[in-house]
Amino acid sequence: MYLTKFASKVYVVHRRDELRADKIIQERAFKNDKIEFVWDSVVKEIRGENTVNSVVLENVKTGNETILMTDGVFPYIGIVPNVMDFNGQLEQDRNGFIITDTTMATSVDGVFAVGDVRNTPLRQVITAASDGAVAAVYAVKHVEEVAMSYE
Repeated sequence: MYLTKFASKVYVVHRRDELRADKIIQERAFKNDKIEFVWDSVVKEIRGENTVNSVVLENVKTGNETILMTDGVFPYIGIVPNVMDFNGQLEQDRNGFIITDTTMATSVDGVFAVGDVRNTPLRQVITAASDGAVAAVYAVKHVEEVAMSYE
């Protein structure tokens, strides 16, 4: 929807025949005359010299290829958290995101998680920075508490 502020037409190429986004967001997108959905398809090739002029789409159900004329491509393929080094060591949700409390503490004492690896409803630079600030304050507090216990 954001891109429709700048483009005369936005094509959403989706590999399935339905969206998983919140219903309210879906309804807004479906009502927007500038958005057209291309279902059951993936981008197989981006064409153009120096600039984009078209994409080759492949229908995942039929295998048929079509060419869509377009001036730009903004890939969004989904989010997979980069947490492989921590799998099985920290509590994670069913999608693999690390679960934290409001202080950014994880299920392991003294371990904090911030940004796009944690279970959060908004994945933006500003929220990741905010997570970092919160975690820093509580990490320092945690270290001080641990240090006091050794005195």
